Amino acid sequence: MKTLLGVKIGMSRLFRDDGVAVPVTVLDLSGNRVCQLKKADGPDGYDAVQLAHGARKKKRLSAAAIGHRAKHKAGLARRLKEVRCEAAELEGLESGQELGLDAFAEGLLVDVIGVSKGKGFAGGIRRHNFRSGRASHGTSRAHNTVGSTGQCQDPGRVFKGKKMPGHLGDRGCTVRNLPIARVDLERKLLFVKGGVPGANNAQIAVRVARIQKNGAA
Repeated sequence: MKTLLGVKIGMSRLFRDDGVAVPVTVLDLSGNRVCQLKKADGPDGYDAVQLAHGARKKKRLSAAAIGHRAKHKAGLARRLKEVRCEAAELEGLESGQELGLDAFAEGLLVDVIGVSKGKGFAGGIRRHNFRSGRASHGTSRAHNTVGSTGQCQDPGRVFKGKKMPGHLGDRGCTVRNLPIARVDLERKLLFVKGGVPGANNAQIAVRVARIQKNGAA
């Protein structure tokens, strides 16, 4: 599979043969298995694979969730994620099958999908990279405010989407085209060069980038 679910372990570094240190993020992609197969000629009408990852206590799942996982031999999976794919990718797959890192190789570009760290309430300077005003000559402690946000009489309101102070982070985001520095097939670890959204032990998804360095899709 070109898409797998996993957990962010944390950041480390690898040393190349010339002694240069490469900053990498370690991703644990173990525990991936097939839950459900959907085919275009079936009742669903499209080709997709429902991936299962991890495990959780039975009391944390509803009866419907337990029944669905048991039907497709996925155990008590913590996460389910549906991935659209081509019909050829479904060949040889069956429910409950363990998935490895065969689709990933060193030098390949991948996209990592996760949830960014929540940073609470933030002002306009930190949240939207605004520039502060002068902190002198009678600004009266207003040098970090966003300034005027609305109008007087017409239309007399603040438009939706206005860049203002508010909640920062804790949003789904994707970091694209991260090169793979190393693949550990035995422990099912992926070392990607650069940073990955989310804190340590955060849930992520990794997929092979659509366009690689050589231009191949």
